[in-house]
Amino acid sequence: MLENRQFKIFISIVFIQLISSKQVFAYLDPGTGSYIFQVLIAALIGGLVTIKMFWRKIINFIKNFFSTKH
Repeated sequence: MLENRQFKIFISIVFIQLISSKQVFAYLDPGTGSYIFQVLIAALIGGLVTIKMFWRKIINFIKNFFSTKH
């Protein structure tokens, strides 16, 4: 990982680039919206499958976290 100072410098450079950008004329074809939609659906389904796979561990963690036996 980057050290804290290097990380701050990196974030500062990215921020300066974002706020100093000039107007850009870009073309987004109809397939772009479809692709973004597919990525969002895939991320949602992937997250749900991950939760399903670890459901018992999640429930046990919550039960142990809120149990009165400490």
